[in-house]
Amino acid sequence: MQRLANRRYLVTGAARGLGLAITRRLVAEGARVMMADIAEISPDIVAELGPAVAAIRCDVAARADLVTAVDAAVTAFGGLDGLVNNAGIAPRGDIFDETPEQFDRVIATNLTAAFHATQLAVPHLIAAGGGVIINMSSVNALLTIPSLLAYNVAKGGLNQLTRNTAVALAPHNIRVVGIGPGTILTELAKNAVMADEAARRQILSRTPLGRAGAPEEIAAIAAFLLSDDASYITGETLYADGGRLGLNYTVPVGDDS
Repeated sequence: MQRLANRRYLVTGAARGLGLAITRRLVAEGARVMMADIAEISPDIVAELGPAVAAIRCDVAARADLVTAVDAAVTAFGGLDGLVNNAGIAPRGDIFDETPEQFDRVIATNLTAAFHATQLAVPHLIAAGGGVIINMSSVNALLTIPSLLAYNVAKGGLNQLTRNTAVALAPHNIRVVGIGPGTILTELAKNAVMADEAARRQILSRTPLGRAGAPEEIAAIAAFLLSDDASYITGETLYADGGRLGLNYTVPVGDDS
């Protein structure tokens, strides 16, 4: 299916995890993607995806880097049709031990960067006749894990950024939407959480579907939201969490889960 044929996107945090999965899906649907990440984007991945992608190093916490990334996408593809604000970090820290420096870094990376990237991309989307911006939120925008204080605050703010900019940009035919994943089996989750049996059982006990999600499932949602199939959706955050937000108790976890 080529729902995104010839459309041009900038995806942040694209070197791995959800950003890479989203990039792969967008390319499969006919799009061209500027992959941006503070980490090196593997030349093998760029070669695999071919001329539909280009890569740039970008620290999203630095507005100057985002200026360069947006300009690079416009130069490479002749314009911009959308933006995926995916880059994020989630170091632990609660109200007792969170340092001001770490709190500021998480907010800058997970929230302020989306504001900067959106503001920089909007003139190009208007020039293209409209477009779509996706903000990668989380169930933690609504739920609370005290040891992820800054991350939770950033994702809550990101939801408000989504709603606010959706209303402001609607007259320009620009939709702004969010995706709020639950536990997704990125490499980080596999190694840091799901590899530990106690942590795995705890996560699954709060997931009615009884499993973690796959990055490709989030990528499929992103492709839908960027496409004309979602043309009447704006200001909303779609939660892909295996039913977690609707749960106020735990569910049994089988030995073979």
